[in-house]
Amino acid sequence: MSKKLLLEHIDVPGINTYEVYRQKGGYASVEKALKSMTPETIVEEVKKSGLRGRGGAGFPAGMKWSFLAKPDGVPRHLLCNADESEPGTFKDRYLMEKIPHLLIEGMIVSSFALGANVSYIYIRGEYMWVSFILERAIAEAKANGFLGKNILGSGYDLELYVQVGGGAYICGEETALIESLEGKRGNPRMKPPFPAVKGLWQRPTVVNNVETIAAVVWILNNSGEDYAKIGIGKSTGTKLISASGNIKRQGVYEIELGLPVDEFLNSDEYCGGMANGKRLKAVVPGGSSVPILPAELFYKTANGDARLMSYESLADGGFATGSMLGSGGFVVYDEDACIVRNTWNFTRFYNHESCGQCSPCREGTGWMLKVLNKLEHGQGSMEDIDLLWDIQRRIEGNTICPLGDAAAWPVAAAIRHFREEFEWHVKNPKLCMERNYGLLESTKKFELVS
Repeated sequence: MSKKLLLEHIDVPGINTYEVYRQKGGYASVEKALKSMTPETIVEEVKKSGLRGRGGAGFPAGMKWSFLAKPDGVPRHLLCNADESEPGTFKDRYLMEKIPHLLIEGMIVSSFALGANVSYIYIRGEYMWVSFILERAIAEAKANGFLGKNILGSGYDLELYVQVGGGAYICGEETALIESLEGKRGNPRMKPPFPAVKGLWQRPTVVNNVETIAAVVWILNNSGEDYAKIGIGKSTGTKLISASGNIKRQGVYEIELGLPVDEFLNSDEYCGGMANGKRLKAVVPGGSSVPILPAELFYKTANGDARLMSYESLADGGFATGSMLGSGGFVVYDEDACIVRNTWNFTRFYNHESCGQCSPCREGTGWMLKVLNKLEHGQGSMEDIDLLWDIQRRIEGNTICPLGDAAAWPVAAAIRHFREEFEWHVKNPKLCMERNYGLLESTKKFELVS
């Protein structure tokens, strides 16, 4: 049985209320932090824990906190990134919906550690009902003395607000989130300067993911050393995984990092194996933006070692043979899945969500969509496959923010590992249309995206 740090009390009736959460030890970390710790010691505990950002990048949280500039007389801010727009990822929503006070508690102690007196939870517009849950939890915390002026008589003040975004994937990027929070269009900023120096309203700012902030509560209630003992190597602690696709048990699972992927996919404690007796074809282990892994590379690394659910193991061998843990959006495909169709669908998303600021992303995602549209609808050529490879190559690494990379990586991995499927679409246009749409090319022409 995997150790539960975040979801230990998730099934307790009424855990979404202050009273029940408090009965289960809630807000103890706030009492400990404000009464017996300093901001500096909290930052050190987080650094000792090895906690890495759970939003996708996996950057060490304590190190990120230590970069925060502290100019005299200039306010600082903590922003919680609850945008969660990555296809295949829904673990932050689950956490906020079921146990909102855990995030509120994490925001309080993290804000104290950073010297922030006004902090924000930026949540995507599609999670409107979750924003109401958070607002209620904030009101309960404030009514019980854990927010507002002079919290617990410590002299520390904190106001916490929920800001609902417009539902843009780009606002999951921290500087685009800041721009949106300031009331502007959510376009990413050029870096440097980084948010730690000039973020919200040009003030020092830290942006952390929901799961990252929630994990700080356990670290303070126990210790950074205890947290670092969980997991494997530099992948410390636990991780929430959103599991979906052709599996028996879809849902959100908390795993100890280092769990073998075979155990996560096939054990009854987690995904329960493939649905309907189908064979595994491929897995996207970290959300739609990470490279897809065919079954033979999913179970084994480039060195032949068993693949683990960790930052290092999933990335082993680079993108040629590995992928990324990312945001933990674990999507499973069985033998009947069409990789070309899946890649086309992902590309439609990234083309739609591009802010349009960078030419490689704005134009490149559009051209990838046009080519994939041809291939998917039986109108492509062999040259189109090579063209698609060339387009993604020109996008990666050439944009202000990682959205361009997020659009390019799935296409590159799909061609790298499943080129024969792309060629099959070219060689068998009628069968392609019949298989995917129940129509022959001769009976209907699909209008190409312009």
